[in-house]
Amino acid sequence: MAPRHERSEHGPNGPYGPSGQGGAAIELRAVRRSYGRGDETVHALRGIDLVLGHGTFTAVMGPSGSGKSTFLQCAAGLDKPTSGQVFLGGEEITGLSENRLTVLRRSRVGFVFQSFNLLPSLSVVKNVLLPLRLAGERPDRGRALELLAQVGLGEHASRRPGQLSGGQQQRVAIARALITRPDVVFADEPTGALDTRTAHEVLGLLRSAVDTMGATVVMVTHDPVAASFADRAVFLADGALAGELPHPDPQSVADRMVTLATRRLGAAA
Repeated sequence: MAPRHERSEHGPNGPYGPSGQGGAAIELRAVRRSYGRGDETVHALRGIDLVLGHGTFTAVMGPSGSGKSTFLQCAAGLDKPTSGQVFLGGEEITGLSENRLTVLRRSRVGFVFQSFNLLPSLSVVKNVLLPLRLAGERPDRGRALELLAQVGLGEHASRRPGQLSGGQQQRVAIARALITRPDVVFADEPTGALDTRTAHEVLGLLRSAVDTMGATVVMVTHDPVAASFADRAVFLADGALAGELPHPDPQSVADRMVTLATRRLGAAA
């Protein structure tokens, strides 16, 4: 797979407009998500308008409690907004039944989690094939082996996850996320459990999946270095969009995060 520095030159079109080619992979229109009632209501998302283009890599960042996790859950169809609309590949998913959402997530969305979430009783290749089986599709072992080769694990297909390092397990998770050719891969703190060197390798694989395979990656992270692998970083603060950086570098991301944290402390004072 291509090295990290062979980054695509996709850029934003407008303040939060589509980037990349082939239209929008994910679109949120006036998305709000609240929990609780009355004085105890928590406004996790406050009217998010955002378009993420196909074939792009977006880092979603913000201070603790800014709404990053809620954003991911609503965008991926894991949670329903209180109001607003979410579109996946041009199809509105906001009003779909839970059964339909489950089918959609299995076939059109890939996930990479901090804790890998591999099944220990299955071999590596069977873990990669699992989304196809759950979606009721024919297991394409050839494609699974090809993906494992692309993430550097072609010789480990018959092993169990417990026989692999953390970094290798995350590579399996990336291959699994890509097996259905999803509209979007959501990565939730994918390097949080990894050492610095291994984290760079995993981020390079996500970067390369975008550049060489046309994947669309949306990554929630707190790490400015991780964000530097993305085409752009989008910032949240108190459930609202708080700006973005195209082609982010670690220092500019860190500076923006400090600014957001300072503003939050000032508002709370």
